Amino acid sequence: MRDWAGSTAFITSGARGIGLGIARALARRGVRLALADVFGPALREAGEELGAATFELDVRDRAAFASVAAAVGPVDLLFNNAGIVPHSSVDSLTYEKWDLALAVNLTGVINGVQTFLPSMLARGSGYIVNTASAAGLVSDPNLLYATTKFAVVGLSESLRLNVVERGVDVSVLCPGPVDTGIVLHTREAHAEVGLRADLVPAVSAFLGSGPDVDSVGEMVLAGMEKRSPWIFTGYDVRPHLERRAAALLECL
Repeated sequence: MRDWAGSTAFITSGARGIGLGIARALARRGVRLALADVFGPALREAGEELGAATFELDVRDRAAFASVAAAVGPVDLLFNNAGIVPHSSVDSLTYEKWDLALAVNLTGVINGVQTFLPSMLARGSGYIVNTASAAGLVSDPNLLYATTKFAVVGLSESLRLNVVERGVDVSVLCPGPVDTGIVLHTREAHAEVGLRADLVPAVSAFLGSGPDVDSVGEMVLAGMEKRSPWIFTGYDVRPHLERRAAALLECL
């Protein structure tokens, strides 16, 4: 078992959802926590619960990222976890919706990597976990969301090829349904790409059918223990992966 006690972890969107579950799992292992989130009340509550340093941060803001990194110091475990569930019908797509979806879900991950990776490479050690989605491996009709999550998967896979021999591990978390409240959070913060009101009950019920965030936090650390390139939260995606793989091979 890896001993991460005394190391420092930085988690975006660490005050709620999967980020909070990861933070709690790390806290149980004696890891020093730095939590970043855009939602101040939840951030303060999480900081008090876990004795963590807290930073209000919009992951789209590179200057703010640099300031936070300077305050935190060397980071051993980086979790680029912040994200939204943007949604739009094809007929209602706009450049502004694309820009928002990509800025939060993809550029936010890039900003985290670019902020902390150089110092990890200089030290020859570190671990990066980027949160994507099962929808980043097997697409669904939500074009904005699937595009960003496929990009995070590709970024993570390529990054791993570049840095794993230099002492930095990389995993991409591809959760299925998890009870996080992310649909409602997205509607509150970014109404222009929020899920249509008539779709919310069914999607929320689907996400609520999955594991709770604390269970997912332990799954993430279990995947890190194995240095898994991909970390999953259940077997629900397996038949979809099998069908996709078969379809790809059939097209050769």
